[in-house]
This record gives sequence, structure tokens and C-alpha cells, in this order.
Amino acid sequence: MSESQQPTKKQKMTAESDEQSAETTKAGCETTTTTTTEKTCKHWVQRKKRFCKMTVAKGKDYCGEHAPAVILEDGKSPEEQDRIPCPLDGKHTVYKKNLKKHLKICNAKPKEDLPDYIQKNVNAGVAEDALKSDQLNSIKLSELEDSEFYRVIDKVKELYNKHVDGQIKSLDYHHKCMDEELAKEEYGKESRKHLVQAAALLGILDNEQTIKNCTSFVEFGAGKGQLAFYLSKLLESKQNSQVILVDRMSLRHKKDNKIEDRSLVQRIRADIIDFKLEKLPALENSQHCVAVSKHLCGGATDLTLRCIVQAAAEKCLTDLIMIAVCCHHRCDWSSFVGKNFFKRHVVSPREFAIITKMVSWAICGTGMSRERRKALEEQNLTEQEIKEIQSNQRLSLAEREAIGFMCKRILDYARLEYLRENEYDANLFYYVEKDVTLENVVLLARRKEENTDK
Repeated sequence: MSESQQPTKKQKMTAESDEQSAETTKAGCETTTTTTTEKTCKHWVQRKKRFCKMTVAKGKDYCGEHAPAVILEDGKSPEEQDRIPCPLDGKHTVYKKNLKKHLKICNAKPKEDLPDYIQKNVNAGVAEDALKSDQLNSIKLSELEDSEFYRVIDKVKELYNKHVDGQIKSLDYHHKCMDEELAKEEYGKESRKHLVQAAALLGILDNEQTIKNCTSFVEFGAGKGQLAFYLSKLLESKQNSQVILVDRMSLRHKKDNKIEDRSLVQRIRADIIDFKLEKLPALENSQHCVAVSKHLCGGATDLTLRCIVQAAAEKCLTDLIMIAVCCHHRCDWSSFVGKNFFKRHVVSPREFAIITKMVSWAICGTGMSRERRKALEEQNLTEQEIKEIQSNQRLSLAEREAIGFMCKRILDYARLEYLRENEYDANLFYYVEKDVTLENVVLLARRKEENTDK
């Protein structure tokens, strides 16, 4: 661990205090009860600026993932101490000696008996486009010829001025159920930001008259379930209504675990790319279905929209779609639902990939990718030298930011056209102020009236 990665003195003191036992003395009692807290890993996670939160075995200082290898006198590690990437999921490692046992219990192990609502790649899009996406991901804006670079920018400006400019209105909704939570002073800026967004989204749902009896809200990419938690509070007085959370990850500290009435909530562990909404048993007794999401990253939005449209073909209709869109740089040609819009305007898959690269200009601050900035920092350049390099780029920071926002909205407009082609009235709105979050646009689509009856 380098000196720059070492935890500060204050952080070390916090970790040490976590290991100490907590003593509580009851008034009027002579005995003192001592409770020992669980000991956690001492590995400093540089990316998260904190210690690893995994608990460790008795007598150990590190969890299995971060335990340093035992080094013998000849400088080699014994085979039984070697850790290798898991063949099923390379994001974690396993002791080589335990590999056979681990493969039987690994969470990434393919399920043999899958429920009906899971079908591999059912929402993936056209298979042959996946190869194009893989090839286009390696494009770098800095390596583009000027002719191609400015040609794509001209197309972006033309499409934005024709289809988007002046068309996005602002909504001013806020659900009063969040007032008490927002009044708490203990919340920091980051926590408050998410609460403000949740209040605005709940206000939209209330205005759209969706919070009623016999309604299932399906939250795609639910994460830790904050939106579902507050939404379930509004459903306590409703009959046969529920929130269904869909997420591919098994996360800790989920907010929906705190919902006392378990009939109000159900969590489904599934990747949206494999999810068949029409096969979900929980929807059988619902008269209405509403799809919601608070920040559905990149291609996950496209997978969700295709999931909803394909379910509609099987007579499982979604009345309302409300998705706070974000992370457009993670869109890819293979899953994108708005291909027809780009094909009609002679935007090639390569130009689409360039547009998804340019969207990062909107919110990254410097107009420079993390990789590019890191490479410059590794050259030991000063902040001033980095700014000089930025000023010598083909566009100013203000120009890049403006074009980045145009790119994001064009991608969203292509999605609107896809929904309109599939019986939805769809529009984009600013649902919170820009100073709350730069990702302040919500996609709102309602099924056309003649198609809302199930």
C-alpha cells in the first residue's frame, strides 16, 4: 500500500474504536453488560476511501478477499494460499484449494431451475448488433479525424434544434409525505439530494393518479430500494397494491427490508436483460401496472423499455412509465431501442458510438475522461499544465458541455419515438432543478387510453 493510499490518523482511530467492546450500564443495576462488536477487515479500500466492511474470522485481521498471501522463506506462496479469480464471476477471488467447493455455492452459478419470468437475453435486442458494439467501444474522441469529429457535432446540433430544443418543460411536483424526512437536519447534502428527487418523483406519480387500489409498481434497477420504501408508505391505505423491486444485485442494507407490512413489497433478483414482465406471478391480481425507476443507467433504460413493450404484445399492459434517465455514456448500439430514429437520419452505428462518448462532456466537469485525466496526472503535470492542455483542445469547455447535453437529449428523444411507435404518449421533463442533480430529466410515458384496459 502506497503512502497516498494509507488511511488517515482519524480513520485509523475510527477503525480501532469499532473493534472495541461497547459497555452499557443500566441505572439502578450493579451489573454491567458487555457486547463485543463484529471485527471487520483492516484492508483500506482506496476507491471508496474507507476500510472493507466484511467481517473476519476469529483471530484474523483480513477477510478472505484481502488476506495477504503467506510468503515462505524461498519467496514463494504456498499453493493453498493462492487466490484466483472465480471462473463464474471475475469480480471476486477464491482460494485455489477451495475452487471445487466454491463453484457449487457461488452466487454467480447459473440457476438450473429458472422461474418463468427469467429467459436468457429476452430483452437484449438484435444479436448481430452486439458485435458492432464491442468493436465500437474502443473509439477514442482524441483520435478522430477533424472531418469526422465536426461532422458528428453538426449532426448532433441539427437533430437537437429540430426535435428537442424548447420541447422539454419543467415539472414542479413534490409529495408532502417527504416533508418530515426532508426536515431532519442530520442528513448531509448527498442524502438530501436523493430525498428531493424521490419527493419529486412521488409527486409525479400522485399527479398522474397512479397511487390507487389494485396497482403494482415495478421498480426497475431498484438498488437499495429508497424510492420503493417511500412509495410503499403511500400504499398502506390502498387495497391489493404493491411495489415489486427488480435488480440483478444482492445488496446489503436495503431500505425495503424496513417495510413492516411485507405484503406491500416483493424483491425480484433478475437482470433486466433476462426479465419477462408478463410472466411475473405477482402481477396476476393487479388491474394496473406502473413502471418506475430513479436513475436507470444507460442501456438498462433501453432493456426496460423493450421489456415493457414486449410484455404489452402479450397483453400485459403498463399504464405509465416513469424513468429518471442517466449515464448515457453506457448506452450501446446492440440494446438501444431508438435505432430507427438514427437510421432515418443517416446516423451510423459508429457515429452513435461517438455520440455516446461525447455525452460525458455534459457532467464530467473537466470535459476530459477519467482515463485521460489520470494519464495526465501520472505524467506529474500540474493543475495549470492540465488546464493548458484542455484549452488547446478542439472545443472549449463550455462548448463541450453544451454539446454533451445535446447528445443526451437526442438519445432520449430517440427513445420517445420508440415508445410513440408502440402506443405510448411519451415526453421528457425536467423534474428537479439542475442544482439538485445534473441528471434532472425524467422520461414520462402513458399508454394511450384505448389500450389501458387489461
